[in-house]
Amino acid sequence: MPDPVLLWFRQDLRLSDQAALATAAAEGPVIPVYVLDDETPRRWAMGGASRWWLHHSLAALDSSLRARGSRLILRRGKSADVLAAVAKESGASRVHALHHYEPWWRNAEKAVAKTLDLCLHDGTLLLPPGAVRTGSGSAYRIYTPFSRAVMEHMPPVEPHPAPRAIPAPSRWPESDSLADWALLPDLPNWAEAFAKDWTPGEEGAQANVAAFLDEVGDYPTARNLPSIEGTSRLSPHLHFGEVSPAYVWHRACASGHDATIFLKELIWRDYAHTQICNFPTYGSANARADFDNMGWRDLREAKGDFDAWKKGRTGYPIVDAGMRQLWTTGWMHNRVRMIAASFLIKHLLIDWRHGAQWFWDTLVDADYANNSVNWQWVAGSGVDANLFTRILAPLTQSEKFDAADYIRQWVPELAGLSDDAIHDPDAHDARPDAYPAKIIGHREGRERALAAYHAMKR
Repeated sequence: MPDPVLLWFRQDLRLSDQAALATAAAEGPVIPVYVLDDETPRRWAMGGASRWWLHHSLAALDSSLRARGSRLILRRGKSADVLAAVAKESGASRVHALHHYEPWWRNAEKAVAKTLDLCLHDGTLLLPPGAVRTGSGSAYRIYTPFSRAVMEHMPPVEPHPAPRAIPAPSRWPESDSLADWALLPDLPNWAEAFAKDWTPGEEGAQANVAAFLDEVGDYPTARNLPSIEGTSRLSPHLHFGEVSPAYVWHRACASGHDATIFLKELIWRDYAHTQICNFPTYGSANARADFDNMGWRDLREAKGDFDAWKKGRTGYPIVDAGMRQLWTTGWMHNRVRMIAASFLIKHLLIDWRHGAQWFWDTLVDADYANNSVNWQWVAGSGVDANLFTRILAPLTQSEKFDAADYIRQWVPELAGLSDDAIHDPDAHDARPDAYPAKIIGHREGRERALAAYHAMKR
């Protein structure tokens, strides 16, 4: 029997359209390995909500592997050290894996390649970063021309199905127990409601794709309405690689609906990953240097406001509904994410990095590229960003996008208010005692933000 090869899983927890698996299986016995590595990412180790998802996704992956005569080996530690140890125990010398573009994974790949024959394959994005470039040969900085360039290369390669069987080694290395990793929260179980909204794993991901594509024709309008299920809700499945973006692209194109707007969201995901390749510190450093001089409030001074934002107690119903949805389900409607982020950055004048870190810990789809690029887009500090001076009015946004029923669901203190009053109870003298007053007025917050911005520019 030939020597086994290692299959290194990370954020690619699937068996279909998995180029690393297909190549490894053609070479000989395969030992699939997942390493819980909190040492390589350091400050970017997975947050609590992502760990909940990871537990269930790994369980689903192991079940799928066992159905094909294989199994998942679990180890904990620094990726390069763990893979070297498993290789030594099993007699393997080659590792197959998909490319990942977070700065810590790129560092881990370099470390693994020093001791093992690391073979990297594409498959986490529609196109690998650098596949499209400007006429001068540089990387795209602006999304719109990047999107047009990517479209010229679409569709992606047709995805291939999962193998029916996976060759196994004659002897399996030892594996940790998933339960011993304690990825699930202790009591009180803050993730108790997650399972009502989510089914992690490849099978759940494919079911979500099928359900969404029945409605993808309504996506251009429905995606902006928080009170209905108009978004794809595929972000955690894509983040953990339970489906490939190529699979989603081809299924969307075969849906019989015009899916162009949705497909551009998949391209935005590629764009975000391209930016973190060009700017690895995107999650912790302003992409525009002038924002280093922004007069953010000291978090010690602003702690009360920051806590009110996190708990959904700002007095702005649309913001509070979003923050409570986030805590309860590990996810927030995309339009509301923008409103809540803008409120923190501009109305409360709190550094975007504090908000991004809170999302990192509480989102099941906490993705370094998307989270960083989206927060900097709202803040105005990103490579391609909204102007800081464009300050969203939460009350107007709530009414414009018909968020009344969304607010009733997540802010039950206001459930009895009329559609007119629920967006701004104070304006209608309808605020119940159980609901807080606004922590800052819209005009006051706007003027303070603009003053800070103009001072930064001076």
